[in-house]
Formats: sequence, C-alpha cells, structure tokens
Amino acid sequence: MAANTQKVALNALVFLYHKFFQIQLGDLGFTLATKQRVLPPVLSVYEVNRIIERLKGRNRFIVELLYGSGLRISECLRLRIQDVDLERLCITVKDGKGNKDRQTLLSPRVVPAMASAISNATELLTSDNSLGVGPSLPFALDRKYPNAFRSAQWAFIFPFSGLCNHPLTGTICRHHLHASVIRKALHSAVRLAEIYDKKVNCHTFQHSFATHLLEAGTDIRTVQELLGHNDVKTTQIYTHVLGLHYAGTTSPLDKLPRQI
Repeated sequence: MAANTQKVALNALVFLYHKFFQIQLGDLGFTLATKQRVLPPVLSVYEVNRIIERLKGRNRFIVELLYGSGLRISECLRLRIQDVDLERLCITVKDGKGNKDRQTLLSPRVVPAMASAISNATELLTSDNSLGVGPSLPFALDRKYPNAFRSAQWAFIFPFSGLCNHPLTGTICRHHLHASVIRKALHSAVRLAEIYDKKVNCHTFQHSFATHLLEAGTDIRTVQELLGHNDVKTTQIYTHVLGLHYAGTTSPLDKLPRQI
C-alpha cells in the first residue's frame, strides 16, 4: 500500500492504544513504504504561451508570475508590496514551503503590470484606512505595531474584493484573493487552448519554470535556490523530466541494420 495509507493506519493505532486503552505501543518494528517518484507534468513553451494568451487582466498577470518567477499559487497571492523590488527585479517569498524565505526572479515583462497592481493596492488601502480597517496581518503583529495596517508595505498586491473577519483575532480586515478564483480562470483557459493530454493546474507552471530553466542551461543549484528546495535531490526530478539522466545514451533499436 502507499506510504500515506500506512501512516493513517499507524496514527489510528497509536491513538487507539495511547488514548483509549492507555497502553504504550513502543517500537512496532516495521518500515514504512517509500514514496514512489512521480514525474510532474510539464508544459512546453508553446503550450504555456497558448494558455497565457487566453487569459486577461489580473488572472493573466498572476499566471505570468507563476511561470516567470516559479511561484506557488499561495506564495503569489500572499505577496505584499514590501515583497517586490522593481529596481532589482526580484521577489521575496515570505514563509514559503518549509516556512522558509527566499528570493526569486521578477521578469521585466511584468513590471508595468506589477507597478499598476501596486498602485491599485495602495489606493484600496487608503480607502480601507478611512473606514478604520486594513489588510490582514501576521499573527500578533497588529498587537506589536497597532498602526501597521495603515502602512502600504503590508498591503496585499492581490487583495480580495470584500472585507472579512480575521480568523485569529476576529477583527475586520481585507485578505488576499482566494486561489479558487485563479483555478477557475486557468481551467477555462486550458480548455480554450485545447490542451487535453496533460493535467494542468497552478503548480504546473512552477514545474515548467524549473524545467525550462534547466533546458536553457541554468545551473541546477541556481534552480534549487529559486524554488526553495532544501535538497538538490528534490530539484533533480526535473532532470528526469528533460531526460538529462540518460543523455548520450542511444536506443539499441538504432544499432539494428535498416531493412530496405
């Protein structure tokens, strides 16, 4: 069975014996199944372009960031104004996968759209501040800095259209755009692009980002840093997508004499 299935069964047994029977299991003496390697779906440059051309406005800009900067959808939607440096052309991802910070590329192609989004976010913040509200802030930051919600640096670049209650403090605030909005738009764009042989989601663009960088000759350690992987072995999965692990190997079929 799969490793995750084993883990669910193990957790259930531990809960039953520790919490219900009050018996310590100790060492059970078995090894969990290893997770099988699954090659991620990757789009060609032509397919990426076909999908992006069928998106418009904010949705197109977000997908361009996913592909151009190698962002996960949650990382992209959580971007605040202070995370973007238009002069150095870089994006700082806060609390990314593994609760780590990292920096990645910002394509010059999206700079005008980014500048416009920042301007719109600043105007919306001014309007919210007049009502005494602001963007949702990290836990306890609003207690340490009570006026932080008035600072433009904390404004989300992709704010939600309405106000909501903060899940921890209960205060009225404006959160970032929900990922389901982009997923729905992407689903329609993939259908219009007539791409039926691949399962395309938001994360596919990060896979395509890494694969196309390696294909262009970028060093694998650089790609590892841009994606925020702890181990280069995680990044090496993209060399298998490219077929670099068997580079130089010819098929035995090519050595057979050709029949006339």
